[in-house]
Amino acid sequence: MSDVKKVVLAYSGGLDTSVILKWLQDVYQCEVVTFTADLGQGEELEPARAKALKLGIRPENIFIDDLREEFVRDFVFPMFRANAIYEGEYLLGTSIARPLIAKRQIEIAVATGADAVSHGATGKGNDQVRFELGAYALKPDIRIIAPWREWDLLSREKLLAYAEKHDISVEMKRGTKSPYSMDANLLHISYEGGVLEDPWSEPEEEMWRWSVSPEKAPDQPRYVELEYRTGDIVAIDGETLTPAAVLTRLNQLGGEHGIGRLDLVENRYVGMKSRGCYETPGGTIMLKAHRAMESLTLDREVAHLKDELMPRYASLVYNGYWWSPERKILQTMIDASQAPVNGVVRVKLYKGNVIVAGRKSSDSLFDMNIATFEDDAGAYNQKDAEGFIKLNALRMRIAALKGRR
Repeated sequence: MSDVKKVVLAYSGGLDTSVILKWLQDVYQCEVVTFTADLGQGEELEPARAKALKLGIRPENIFIDDLREEFVRDFVFPMFRANAIYEGEYLLGTSIARPLIAKRQIEIAVATGADAVSHGATGKGNDQVRFELGAYALKPDIRIIAPWREWDLLSREKLLAYAEKHDISVEMKRGTKSPYSMDANLLHISYEGGVLEDPWSEPEEEMWRWSVSPEKAPDQPRYVELEYRTGDIVAIDGETLTPAAVLTRLNQLGGEHGIGRLDLVENRYVGMKSRGCYETPGGTIMLKAHRAMESLTLDREVAHLKDELMPRYASLVYNGYWWSPERKILQTMIDASQAPVNGVVRVKLYKGNVIVAGRKSSDSLFDMNIATFEDDAGAYNQKDAEGFIKLNALRMRIAALKGRR
C-alpha cells in the first residue's frame, strides 16, 4: 500500500473518522490531509482541528471550510427548482450534500498534490456511492480508500477499543452504543439506527432536534411572505437574504410550528430498504411555496413536463449522479423554465402544516377576465368548447361504433 503518498480524508472529528485517520497512518503509512466541511450542521468544528493536530496532522494539512452559502446557492436551490422528491416524500437532504463534499475534497487533493481521497461511509449505504461517483467524475484518476470495505473494525465496540489503544479521544463516550446515527446540514437532519431499525417502533419525541411536535406548536398561525426571483427565494417578509440565510430563517420558522418531520422506509441504491427519520422544516416550506409560484407563472405543458422528469432527477441526486451529464442537461432545462418564476407567495404555518394563502406575480399567466364565473365580457367564447370536446372524443366515438368500448 506504499504507493499512496498522500490522502485527503473527509474528517468530522468523530469516532469513525478519527479512527480512520490513525488507521490510514498505520496501514497506508501515508501523509494525511483532513477536510472538514461546514454545511450548517450546527456543531462547533474547531475541535476537529485540535484532534487532527493531536493525531500528528500538520497545521497546513488541516482544512475546515465554511461551505454554507455555496451549499444552498449551488446545490439546494437548483434542486428545489426541480421540486425534487425521492419516492414521493424524501427531500434529499443528505444526498444533495455529498456532491459538494466530493467537489471540495477533490479540489484540496489537487491543491495539496494528494493521490488519494478517503471517506467514512460504510459498505452498506448510499454515501459511498455518492462520494465516489463524484470523485471519479471530477478526477478520473483519483485513488479512493474506503476503510469500511477493507478493515475488520465492523462494530462500535471494536472502534472504541481501537481508539482506546491508540489514545484517540472520544467525546460522549457514555455506554457502548449511541441511540441514533445522525447527519445534519442546513437542509435537514437525519436519524437512523437504534429503535428506528424496527419499522413498527414510533420515534421517541426526545429524538427530534429542530422542531416541536405539531401538538405543541403555537395555537396561532404564522403568515410568511416569500419573494421569488427566477425560481429562488430572495427575500422573506420583505427582507433580502442570502441563500443560506433564507434556509436558516425558514428552518427556524418551520421548526417553531412543527413542520418538516418525516418517518420513511426508503429504497437504497445498493438494494436494501432502510428506515430513517428526517427533519426538513425549511425545505418543506420551500417546496410548497415554489410549486405555488410555478402554478401561477409556468405554462401548463412546461409544468407537466417538469413533473414527469422530476422523479428521474430526484433519483439521479439520490443515487449520486449529481455530476453526470444527464443531471446537468436536466438542470439546464429546469433552470430555463424558471425565468418567469418571479413574485411573492404567502404561506400560513400552522401545527405541522404549510398552507398556501396567496400568490402574486407580474409574470402571472392567470387571467381573471377569462377564469371568472361572472360575465367575462367576451374574453372567452364558451361555444368554442363544443368543437374542442367533439374532436377529442372522436377516437372514442369511432371505437364505440365498432363495439370496442
